[in-house]
Amino acid sequence: MPELPEVEALADFLTEHLVGREIAGVLPLTINVLKTYDPPATALRGQMVTAVVRHGKFLDITAGDLHLITHLARAGWLQWKDSFPARPPRPGGKSPHALRVTLDGGGGFDLTEQGTQKKLAVYVVSDPQEVPGIARLGPEPLAGDFTLQALRDLLAGERRQIKGFLRDQSTIAGIGNAYSDEILHAAKLSPFKPAGNLTDEETATLYEAIGSTLRDAVERSRGLAAGKLKAEKKSGLRVHGRKGEACPVCGDTILEVSFSDSALQYCPTCQTGGKPLADRRMSRLLK
Repeated sequence: MPELPEVEALADFLTEHLVGREIAGVLPLTINVLKTYDPPATALRGQMVTAVVRHGKFLDITAGDLHLITHLARAGWLQWKDSFPARPPRPGGKSPHALRVTLDGGGGFDLTEQGTQKKLAVYVVSDPQEVPGIARLGPEPLAGDFTLQALRDLLAGERRQIKGFLRDQSTIAGIGNAYSDEILHAAKLSPFKPAGNLTDEETATLYEAIGSTLRDAVERSRGLAAGKLKAEKKSGLRVHGRKGEACPVCGDTILEVSFSDSALQYCPTCQTGGKPLADRRMSRLLK
């Protein structure tokens, strides 16, 4: 899933390629990709793009008085095209194409989504706060007002495990499964540790890890074309998606805990005192 660094890089890329261009058309290619109907997507036709920004994991394109907002979900992506074939893809079927935006003078981008679970979402609204997911967002972790005290306030009385705390978009915006693994590895914290039980020192270390991990990822992605961002994300991850590999810090083997719809990776030596975490799903499978 694209997270804060990748969506930030997409916003930078689209700022360079879209701002000042006029939208020629918006073509939905799957039945349920559009989550709003008033104003219609056709209202964007002829509008000039004036800004592209990010809200958490949402991408926000301002055109005239409207906002074309996208959440790429787990398997979605944006593919920039300098030109398109004369005939657009046929809506429906097994094509990964979800929506096409064409520009006056040629080119534009496709939103695509692999797999069978189609969760990519597009909204056309007058105000980004009309999008429920944006209205619920917690603070931006790279914003100036996200201070150590702000993190302490969020953790106060928290009963969830720290992994779930970091992934909750209404708590902190933009961090998902991959970067929560990376942050916890940098902070040397178990993903199962109760968030409300962090000491002052652990909280300070977590705060530094959030900032450094996300800023480093944003810097690595800055200036890259949209098509290269996925590879850059994978190459920069130290533990996420690296089950069975050696930890780059201590050399121990990276382990995994599987869930019904996701998995987390961690280093036992760096994060859990050398003890493997219980993988209840795998335990059930082995019985």
